[in-house]
Amino acid sequence: MTTFDLRRLALRSGGQHREDVEIELEPLVYAGREYELRPSPASATLAVTKASSGTVLELELEVSLHGPCVRCLADATLPLALELREYQATDPGGGDELRSDYVADDVLDLSAWARDALALALPDKILCRPDCAGLCPVCGRDLNAEPHEHAEDEPDPRWAALRQLRGQP
Repeated sequence: MTTFDLRRLALRSGGQHREDVEIELEPLVYAGREYELRPSPASATLAVTKASSGTVLELELEVSLHGPCVRCLADATLPLALELREYQATDPGGGDELRSDYVADDVLDLSAWARDALALALPDKILCRPDCAGLCPVCGRDLNAEPHEHAEDEPDPRWAALRQLRGQP
């Protein structure tokens, strides 16, 4: 877990601190499959700006997600570039919306912030390519590598008596 101590900055109102940080990222589990985030640790840029009523936190991060395609199970790579912003009020008397979930005792949890933002940035389906054909439902072969169709199977012989009745007037 990567954290950043905001107390060490000692910023005045209007002041800003910008720093390159390395964030440890754990693999994401999505739709029952594990996806690795690369590089890990990920390089990011953190900007902390002191406002008169609180602190504005900004994080820029670029990673790629590596794991199985949900249609064909081949390797899929999804590049993600995030620009994140959080606000932490000095006196959050107005409610929880003025308090960041990632700041506790003036310590910013960068790993949790990045993980949550990456999870929200994921598409509905992680594919190896946009036009992925998937696997054949009959034989299980990859339709991207071997596009094919199967001949219609002969009907079950146990239904023969019903087919004869249907054919009679």
